[in-house]
Amino acid sequence: MDRLVKPDLEELKLCFIRGQKSSATFKLNNLMHTMSVAVGLSTTRPSVFSFSHPFYIIPPLSTASFTLFLTNACDLPPLSTPLDMVMVKSSMLPTGKASQDNLHRLFSRTGPHIFKDAKIPISLVGPQVVEFLLSPNSSVSSKNLLDVGLLLPKAISLCDGCQLDSLLICAAKNGNSHCISALIEVGADVNRRDSNGDSLMSLAVKSGNLDSIQVLIQSGYTIDNSADRFLHYAAAMDRVDLMEILCVGYADIDLNSIDSQGRTPLHIAAIHGHVEVIQFLVSVGSDPDMLDSQGWTPLHFAAHQGHVEAVDFLLNHSTFAKYALTKQGKTAFELAIDKGHSKLYNLLLLGDTLHRAARNGDVADIKKCIAEGISVNGKDQNGWTPLHRAAFKGRVEGVKVLVKHGAKLDVVDDCGYTPLHLAIEAGQKDVAMYLVTQGAKAILKSFKAKGQVPCDMENFKNHPSHLQTANLYHVKQERA
Repeated sequence: MDRLVKPDLEELKLCFIRGQKSSATFKLNNLMHTMSVAVGLSTTRPSVFSFSHPFYIIPPLSTASFTLFLTNACDLPPLSTPLDMVMVKSSMLPTGKASQDNLHRLFSRTGPHIFKDAKIPISLVGPQVVEFLLSPNSSVSSKNLLDVGLLLPKAISLCDGCQLDSLLICAAKNGNSHCISALIEVGADVNRRDSNGDSLMSLAVKSGNLDSIQVLIQSGYTIDNSADRFLHYAAAMDRVDLMEILCVGYADIDLNSIDSQGRTPLHIAAIHGHVEVIQFLVSVGSDPDMLDSQGWTPLHFAAHQGHVEAVDFLLNHSTFAKYALTKQGKTAFELAIDKGHSKLYNLLLLGDTLHRAARNGDVADIKKCIAEGISVNGKDQNGWTPLHRAAFKGRVEGVKVLVKHGAKLDVVDDCGYTPLHLAIEAGQKDVAMYLVTQGAKAILKSFKAKGQVPCDMENFKNHPSHLQTANLYHVKQERA
């Protein structure tokens, strides 16, 4: 015979409750038909787990109940891996009677009279155990870390639906992707929100854990553009990688969603000067000209905070932000002045200075602006470059200086006009001839694509001014 008694379970689950001497009960069945059996119970850690009556006599074919206790009440679950065990030993007892002292002596001796009937694993379970496993201090000692992969499924097993949802929120906050996956697998709600209305995805983004975000996407988290602000959190954290995985996972994500202050993720990135985030958001469709509730664009915030690279990028990718006024009547340049961010003055103002110099044909000022680093191809709110302005006004010398310093000949404004078109429209013969000799194209496909009627060479020759005396078409052909 291999054993005298048989336990009614294969694993003993003890629901841990903080500060209490938690307990769990199991039964042993006497397999002997005619003889009583003495039972001796012990654990691998008697200082942690114990029995009030470790020795017992079970009559023939009878069943007895036993209760395992935590030896001491504690605040943290006394977990260990490998799992603690209850050892069940037995011995035949023909008389059916023995004192506790006699039983103690019986099981203190080794020999063939002692049967090792069972080893029952002890699993600590319940929400407080899961919370502990989610904490950063879930280790038995500095040397032996817990095998969370072994303990977590066991700890979850006795949690109800509400507890699972609450634990899932905790797992998302901690960025524990393994626990998130395990909780969702046993029924936790992936679309549950915490008491503040934050979604699991928002909490996972705040944790900064990419794996947690991927698990939630794959588990069917449904984005709510009216409530979710996780792009705002990622922008504040300077995490382009988080944004990329979210944009790939959700084609319908609202890049221009606003928070309680009317700010988009791009506003948030501009406040912090996170240039890579700004570049990413603009590249995938964020609007750099959006106003918040106080009339501030992302450029206003970048200028106010003195973020030079952010200002430079936003200037080149916004349409009117440079000229937009906040509700307090401030431009981005004025905000930079208020804060003393002198490094931004050239970026925010010199472009206007160059445009004015080009309009007036002031060659000295044009050269000065270019020498100070202002972009010769910077556009105004209508898409005009300094070359557009100089060409329209017929400032030949100014045009020559601009072209010499890299001004683009065929750049188009918001209506599709090149500097040459404007010179022709305005009847500026000398400018038009010079631009053509420098390689400016008379007709652009992009111009026609906008539904506009181009002012081509025929129109130029038939212009009501005296420009018909100059056959620019032939000049162009000869140069070609």
